[in-house]
Amino acid sequence: MTVNSISYFFNPDSIAVIGASREEDKPGHIILKMLLDNKKKNILKSRIYPVNPKANELLGVKVYHSVKEIKDKIELAIIVVPAKYVPQVLTECGEKDVKASIIISAGFSEIGNKELELEVLKIGREYGIRIIGPNCIGVLSPWSGVDTIFLPVYKILSDGTKLVSTPRPKPGYVALISQSGAFGTVAMDYMVGEGIGLSAFVSYGNKIDVDEADLLEYFMSDDKTRVIIMYLESIENGRKFIDIARKVSAIKPIIVLKAGRTRAGSRAAASHTAAVAGLDAIYDAAFRRSGVVRVYDMEELFDVAKALYMLPPVKGNRIAIVTDGGGAGVMATDMAEIIGLDVPQLKGETKEELDKLREIGKIPYFSSIDNPIDLTGSATTEMYIEALDVLLRSNEIDMIIVLALHQVPGIRDPIKLAEEIANKVREYNFIKPVLAVDTGYSEVAVLERECFDKNNIPSYKIPERAIKAAKALYTYGSYLRKINRFNEYVSIFSSYNK
Repeated sequence: MTVNSISYFFNPDSIAVIGASREEDKPGHIILKMLLDNKKKNILKSRIYPVNPKANELLGVKVYHSVKEIKDKIELAIIVVPAKYVPQVLTECGEKDVKASIIISAGFSEIGNKELELEVLKIGREYGIRIIGPNCIGVLSPWSGVDTIFLPVYKILSDGTKLVSTPRPKPGYVALISQSGAFGTVAMDYMVGEGIGLSAFVSYGNKIDVDEADLLEYFMSDDKTRVIIMYLESIENGRKFIDIARKVSAIKPIIVLKAGRTRAGSRAAASHTAAVAGLDAIYDAAFRRSGVVRVYDMEELFDVAKALYMLPPVKGNRIAIVTDGGGAGVMATDMAEIIGLDVPQLKGETKEELDKLREIGKIPYFSSIDNPIDLTGSATTEMYIEALDVLLRSNEIDMIIVLALHQVPGIRDPIKLAEEIANKVREYNFIKPVLAVDTGYSEVAVLERECFDKNNIPSYKIPERAIKAAKALYTYGSYLRKINRFNEYVSIFSSYNK
């Protein structure tokens, strides 16, 4: 596999949509319309050619009866025809010297039709066509405008109401690889809600050719990708995956949500993507060996991605917690200890400085300064900044969790609090990773979290989520130290924000 061959899926000069349909709810129609819309918006630069033997014009564009009728060179073919016709269509693509093909069509090994799938693979190899799929939704690249997701952005309800149903994330720096198309679309919806930008999304389905390892290798050298997240149900070629993942992890974080962990889960995975799930302990060992950060649910997948995208990894596992709510501080402390982070009792110069702040009234005299540092319900923005100033200089901790609960009466302007905290962290040149928490869905809570996020302080709705994200910074940092790449990675990471 060469990285250049994979680039045809994301940055093709020309695209043929084979199976473009007149019917508005058919995948072939939706894909064509999305591509043409992106071209009108000047997002997509590729030339678009619909192919349908029974049509002459669609959406104001000339339709070709065969890909071979197109005089232009075709780099990417999107195939949306019934499974039985795919071999014929792919053969025509081969004769046309098409470089890559996304086979959206289902009806292959996922329903037991392995022979047809092998025939398609044989044709692809004979002509040197790289294939994503079959049984997939393909690719979304917000940067280039390639969009083969056959789910429209808007859904029209029976009463005529137009609602956003499948939003596309903004361009960003997190790549999403998913064996399941449905998971991928839900995940992208989640990314939109969390404000996480996407470099590219790939749903590769039955992966008869291009697999997760090939995609990892491509994203390793993609300058738009800084973090790679993956939803996996199976890995057939374990050695290939480990070898490539080890190379990639030395340069960019890989975060994996592996499904099919249980016997019943494995059976479910096999029924919808022809996946064969192995013993979970084997996967776990493989991920550790190759530097992959493993997570166990969808929420954690994006929480960890957010932290590793915004913050550099750390060498140590010592964490300080600053809170204006005692209960939240206890919850964060419990979770930290459960997952292997250290919440050390502060001593020496750090405790002396905090004690002095208490004596002169810059933090409440009844506050707790052992760690968690509980500023109590009397906390003000100024108190947070004073405590944070001490912690950012302390050599007793590696990371800081700020539990900035907006309900406290002393925090008159939670958005200003977030801005002031960001200014203080910036003053110290992000010397320590700081993660923030504000609970709830009120407008002020949402705005406070958004303010943290835009200042590269990842924010979370509950303490436990922030703690798990912090653990990932330590886990990835430990792997980089093990392979002597820590300082080099941190240097590269620092260049992102210049």
